[in-house]
Amino acid sequence: MIGFYNEGTPFPFKGKKLSVKTQIMSLIAKENRNAGDLSFIFCTDNFLLDINKKHLDHDYYTDVITFDYSVENIVSGDIFISVERVTENAAEFGVSFYHELSRVMYHGVLHLCGYGDKSDDEKQTMREKEDFYLTTLSIIE
Repeated sequence: MIGFYNEGTPFPFKGKKLSVKTQIMSLIAKENRNAGDLSFIFCTDNFLLDINKKHLDHDYYTDVITFDYSVENIVSGDIFISVERVTENAAEFGVSFYHELSRVMYHGVLHLCGYGDKSDDEKQTMREKEDFYLTTLSIIE
């Protein structure tokens, strides 16, 4: 089951939940995984900063934090996304809000599929996967 929630910020997909779920399910299937319980929580910068400090001991803003509850081939987890950070990053990178939001959502799901982003090689692989899904799947809007 894929759920969408908001914490202190408007939900960005009014009337489009089915389309978003379809994109996420397609990504999971292409990674040869099965979908378990996934929650996307759209929140503010400060809400995500508090999570970053409390759970990861990091004192900086970020666009996405993923908590992985996957077991074997079943992809499950909570993906927290700062709508404010996505908005700022979209402007900085010269892409639409929904393009950047799609990238961040796919990024979180890719973490649940086993991809990391700590080393330079992992970051490159993650970026290639994000780009692949941004062109293979449609931009979530």
